Amino acid sequence: MDYLNDKLNELLFNCEEKLSKRFDYLKNEFITIRAGRVDTRIVERVTVDYFGTMTPIKNLANISCTDARTIVVNPWDASVLSSMVKALGAANLGATPVDDGRIIRLVFPQLTAESRKELVKKVHKIAEETRVSMRNERRDALDQLKKINNAEKISEDDVKNVEQDVQKILDDYIANVDTALAQKEKDIMTI
Repeated sequence: MDYLNDKLNELLFNCEEKLSKRFDYLKNEFITIRAGRVDTRIVERVTVDYFGTMTPIKNLANISCTDARTIVVNPWDASVLSSMVKALGAANLGATPVDDGRIIRLVFPQLTAESRKELVKKVHKIAEETRVSMRNERRDALDQLKKINNAEKISEDDVKNVEQDVQKILDDYIANVDTALAQKEKDIMTI
């Protein structure tokens, strides 16, 4: 019986871990969508071909914000400057990179009411995709429970309890997604 409890606990632990990763992904995606102020993490994930290896910009340069709308990228190796400009331009971040031979400036335009609404639509889409992926994780966990039940013949009460635990974990993470979405929407719409 201890073996069976360990399997069921492992199933719940794995389900929660996967949901946590989905939520972390959502938070990272929200970071890249600017609200009133730019964040250096918008450009940190952009990769540059550095001597044949795709390398994140954060590993090749200092990145800083000079004001609420400007990000400055200061490469440590001047030979990679043109590659960085190309990569930042191709990343479609909403600002055109401008270099002066030493540094790259990204000046983001002021958000209009229309662009704010578009960003809100985008965060709603990301949140819904996250909810769907979380529901898929629940389905996978319940399928795994059925396999364990077929192999081990678990009591009906134990099966119901695990199903309820999986649903509770999912409900908690969906609530976290809704809270993060409401906060991001508020940040975007605040002028």
